[in-house]
Amino acid sequence: MTTAGFSVMLLSVGTVTCLFSWCIYKVLTSPGESEKLHAVELHTPDMDQPD
Repeated sequence: MTTAGFSVMLLSVGTVTCLFSWCIYKVLTSPGESEKLHAVELHTPDMDQPD
């Protein structure tokens, strides 16, 4: 591998590693995100009919 190829490989791997680390950091340190989660109500048409 040439020096140019090795430097491009290191630059690309380093960039992806930094981006991944930043994303993980932002997800783990975001305050109050659990309050924005919404539950999904399972509602089917047969639930409207009385027994």
